Amino acid sequence: MSLSSSLCLLRLGKNIIVPSQYVVQIKGYAKADAGGMFGKGKKKLKLSQPLERKVLPVETDPEKLVKFVCGSNIMKEGQDIEIKPDSEYPDWLWDIHIGPPLKLEELDPDTKKYWRRVKKAAMRRTNLMAKLKPF
Repeated sequence: MSLSSSLCLLRLGKNIIVPSQYVVQIKGYAKADAGGMFGKGKKKLKLSQPLERKVLPVETDPEKLVKFVCGSNIMKEGQDIEIKPDSEYPDWLWDIHIGPPLKLEELDPDTKKYWRRVKKAAMRRTNLMAKLKPF
């Protein structure tokens, strides 16, 4: 059946059943963007103009480095946050582990962190065994 005859069948009426292989979609596609497909219309950088890097100022004043958290003020105006004495900070802040991750043997088995690490290790072992398994 040709394309023209299938279009005639579509115009005959709503009660005629037309196989889906002969139905032609005419509308409903998205419009292509102004630049074309797959980014062909994107502006290209001119090679003659190198990209300029911004040089951020580094604080070198030792007095200011000791009294303030340098770089904490993101506004154009204002001051950096002043460092308070240790007694004004909560106790849990000093208990935070900031070194390399603890080994599984060093963790307490009654914590969620321990069991998450056990589950992660089991998943890694299972995935490795599945990868090594022949088809």
